[in-house]
Amino acid sequence: MRDSFVIAFSTYSRIPMPRVEWGERAMKYAICFFPLVGAAVGVCALLWVWLCGALGLTGLLPAAGLTALPLLLTGGIHMDGFCDTVDALSSHQTRERMLEILKDSHCGAFAVIFAGVWLLLYTAAVQSVNSLREAGLLALGFVLSRALSGLALANWKGARPSGMLQAFADASHRKAVTITMVVFLVLSAAGMLLLSPIRGGVALIAAGLAFLHYRHISYSRFGGITGDLAGYFVQLCELAVALALAFTAPLV
Repeated sequence: MRDSFVIAFSTYSRIPMPRVEWGERAMKYAICFFPLVGAAVGVCALLWVWLCGALGLTGLLPAAGLTALPLLLTGGIHMDGFCDTVDALSSHQTRERMLEILKDSHCGAFAVIFAGVWLLLYTAAVQSVNSLREAGLLALGFVLSRALSGLALANWKGARPSGMLQAFADASHRKAVTITMVVFLVLSAAGMLLLSPIRGGVALIAAGLAFLHYRHISYSRFGGITGDLAGYFVQLCELAVALALAFTAPLV
């Protein structure tokens, strides 16, 4: 289990980890620890909000920090998938050509445009996060997005037989991953509702809609999921949660 934990954090974060052997047994359970990467990001977000409050920082800097922290801690791996996916979707090409675009290492114009839009919307949305309770809702969203992503990986078909996501899917113990993801889903959802029934509930609905969108475009446009599509979903889900918190801020 230690090796599985290290593999999950080595793959999906830039948090320093010891070297381990990427054996089949270790990879089988690596996705089980994927939501804990989100928990680590969430803890850092909480610490940032606390620090900004302690120093009396106001204006754009606290929100910019909340935007930058997840990208820095994950190395931008999910944003990379988001950019590749919007490039592919914006091409309006055949399924085969869009899958080729996902694998292309070059950055297209649509990737730059939509990444800028994402950053603008997310930074504006997290300006509503001014307390530790609100930061807690945002932090649990990082766990929720990864739990949903892991659930999809264990149960949805892949768009192609190769790739990093498929390597994890092939090695994963599907039953163990599914049960673990459901546990993380229940815990994160319960935590959000306890912190704020209204804002937490709306954020959960927003995340659910993002998940349904992920399923729809994956199957209808690509024939299944890929690592890039999974990254696209994580970024979209986290933006949906942040926007839900922003739009419901006047209600509480």
